[in-house]
Amino acid sequence: MTSAGGGRDTITAYVDGACSGNPGPGGWGVLLAWGEHERTLQGGASETTNNRMELTAAIRALEALNRPSRIAIYTDSTYLKDGITKWIHRWRANGWRTAERKPVKNTDLWQALADLLARHDVAWHWVRGHAGHDGNERADALARAGMAPFRPAKSRSAG
Repeated sequence: MTSAGGGRDTITAYVDGACSGNPGPGGWGVLLAWGEHERTLQGGASETTNNRMELTAAIRALEALNRPSRIAIYTDSTYLKDGITKWIHRWRANGWRTAERKPVKNTDLWQALADLLARHDVAWHWVRGHAGHDGNERADALARAGMAPFRPAKSRSAG
């Protein structure tokens, strides 16, 4: 994995996941930006975890690219950033087991993400969540919108 620079030909992706309960209904959101163009993606699941939604957002961002690209991915998830930049190589070498020899959680998504990374030049960046970072706030709103169809309707009291 090489490092994507910040040049004009670099796509920027802000990715985020959200969950109501953990596990529970969840959503993911992606804001892709290049030049003056933007594209947003969102989706969700009825029973999932926040970590699965964070991973799904990154996967969907990379799947949206039609050709090999330079992309800078911004996430507020240390699980996602550290997993893909620090831990994945050891997990693979250990047969998808942790240092404690336990199965890696979300292996299916980690493998899918690793497969997509082979095609792109990706730089990973961590940003503090809910700290006013515009791209991250927009990705968070998309993730929450993606979760909305999977949340149970709130009961209304008769009046």
